[in-house]
Amino acid sequence: MTLKDKKILIIIGGGIAAYKTLDLIRLLKKNGAEIKTILTKSGKEFITSLSITTLTGTKTFESLFDKELEVEIDHIGLSRWADLIIVMPTTANFMSKLTNGNAEDLATTVILAADKDILLVPAMNVRMWLHKATQKNLEVLQDYGYLFVGPEKGEMACGEFGEGKMSSPRQIFVFLKNYFHKKNIVKDKNLSALVTTGPTREYLDPIRYISNESSGKQGYEIALALDKLGIKTTLIAGPSKFVVPKNIIVKKITSADEMLSEVKKTLPVDLAVCAAAVADFKPIQKNKNKIKKDKFNFESINLIKNNDILEFISKNNKSRPRIVAGFSAETNDIIKNSIKKLKNKHCDFIFANDVSKKDIGFNSDFNKISVIDKTGKIKSIKKNKKSLIANIIAQILLDKLIDDRNFN
Repeated sequence: MTLKDKKILIIIGGGIAAYKTLDLIRLLKKNGAEIKTILTKSGKEFITSLSITTLTGTKTFESLFDKELEVEIDHIGLSRWADLIIVMPTTANFMSKLTNGNAEDLATTVILAADKDILLVPAMNVRMWLHKATQKNLEVLQDYGYLFVGPEKGEMACGEFGEGKMSSPRQIFVFLKNYFHKKNIVKDKNLSALVTTGPTREYLDPIRYISNESSGKQGYEIALALDKLGIKTTLIAGPSKFVVPKNIIVKKITSADEMLSEVKKTLPVDLAVCAAAVADFKPIQKNKNKIKKDKFNFESINLIKNNDILEFISKNNKSRPRIVAGFSAETNDIIKNSIKKLKNKHCDFIFANDVSKKDIGFNSDFNKISVIDKTGKIKSIKKNKKSLIANIIAQILLDKLIDDRNFN
């Protein structure tokens, strides 16, 4: 795949690795991309605007105000023009500015005003990269949705060795090819997904019900992540309090039966993620009025099993999604029980999580996941914010979907 007609805005930061930007510009231009550049004040210490302009054939922007034209540079227009914005090299200082939302110059105002993905390419001393402040900034920026390439391990300009070396122009170029390839597939094939989330409630009477501690946050974050990838997403949500973007179709339900009904209406889709904590049982009969204590038989509540929604989707030969993934909320023997569920439900992925701990899982902003595929391969995702875990899950599912469909 070429990058023909792709519009890329490159912000050149301060650092000895800034010279590598010229090689990337050559690669991108050779493959048909349109390039515009912003040279930061610190970047000017390492590379000249003349070199950049010679390669791009366009003006290199340097500040918010053009003294020659006596006008303010249109930072909004620059961000809207681009299909993607790259910051290279991304220094520790620049990461700190982005974390705090600074808008002090042309580069930072363009980024803050951007409605496109932003790719950061870190380059700094190994100790600076591993510093707690930088790692905290990394987590925040990932949570904001910034993309990252690198850094790599290697020998640095300062003579030290370790993680912090900027990725090569070729590595960045390969990332960009894959990035736009996925974007094109999602757009051209009009890919769609359904996500179930939240608990369900099975009412005994108008007041009392059977349910669980699920907040629905993980499924909500997965829906957001899939939507951000350009996948048309439907979120079927049990009782929860999240505000969902307008472009995500939301179907609110209460019971497992209602969720199954909405799932049937939503199929077929390319991808299904069952993140809902569906109640396993429901009362045989719901009382119309509140059951009085003196008339309630506490020793015996007649229950029946709810339909298994994940199993229904996965075994539905007529409208089975190409990729079906479910969650396995366990308190013990996490991996063993999750592998059993994967096989019994005939799904493609199971995301195993431990709900016995208070700091992850139900009613927490954090989670820790083991991704198990149908071949038995297990990938662990360390404890992190559910939004970051959702981004990882969304990428895994999209990559698998693209591989299985053999898109060119």
